[in-house]
Amino acid sequence: QVQLVESGGGSVQAGGSLRLSCAASGFTVSSYCMAWFRQAPGTERDGVAFINSDDRTNYADSVKGRFTISKDNAKNSLYLQMNSLKPEDTAMYYCAAASSRVVAWVLRRAADFGYWGQGTQVTVSS
Repeated sequence: QVQLVESGGGSVQAGGSLRLSCAASGFTVSSYCMAWFRQAPGTERDGVAFINSDDRTNYADSVKGRFTISKDNAKNSLYLQMNSLKPEDTAMYYCAAASSRVVAWVLRRAADFGYWGQGTQVTVSS
């Protein structure tokens, strides 16, 4: 049974940091394109950070230099280190996985990711 479980969300003040974790089961993280998406109320779900099976990473312009995506293959887990948080980062953050690595990596669309966690809320106050 494929499962992704996020944790680490919470409320912080602007400039603070959070580290999100995503524990995967039922598949091997190392063979998938993994990603973090986020969605605020009334908005579309947008990709924040991506990491391919070859460990290449890609970030949305809005988070470059502040967020770092990583994975621990031994623990079959994905992480998102978020520094210098801004109120604009407030959203529900979702861990996602795509078995079609080429398509998911190139297009970075939510529709190309087949597995999703239920999300963890991040709230950043000014």
